[in-house]
Amino acid sequence: MMVIRDLALRDKEDYIAMAEEFYSSPAVLSPIPRGYIERAFDETVSGSPYAKALVAESGGKAVGYALLALTYSQEAGGRVVWIDEVYVRPEARGLGAGSALIKETLARYPAARCRLELEPDNDGARRLYERLGFNPLPYVQMYRENKKSDE
Repeated sequence: MMVIRDLALRDKEDYIAMAEEFYSSPAVLSPIPRGYIERAFDETVSGSPYAKALVAESGGKAVGYALLALTYSQEAGGRVVWIDEVYVRPEARGLGAGSALIKETLARYPAARCRLELEPDNDGARRLYERLGFNPLPYVQMYRENKKSDE
């Protein structure tokens, strides 16, 4: 049975391991420093109003996570949930963990819009997201990075 729950302090080692697996996979452009992962964990478990995380658990074992950012958009007409990351360990893929994480996100954090991104060649993720009602945006996304140290 798949259980979706909030990330908790007891999940630190599992979360860091899964995030490192995610950032070593072809689902991302490049790896990130471990310090970034640790800061994300600390932010989510601290009760931040901006960062949340859910864990998928099967048989008492963490098998995936969703990292979320909460914001507001005038264009969207209200709150926006940005699904920053969804990761499911290879041995749990196809068991419904990804769908369960996204469905629970939508149920817990009702918003005018829910956004996510994926690598263009990640066909499995694209099929999952389309099945759950996500559509491509015609935007080109740009960013400016203000580098922080690894600490």
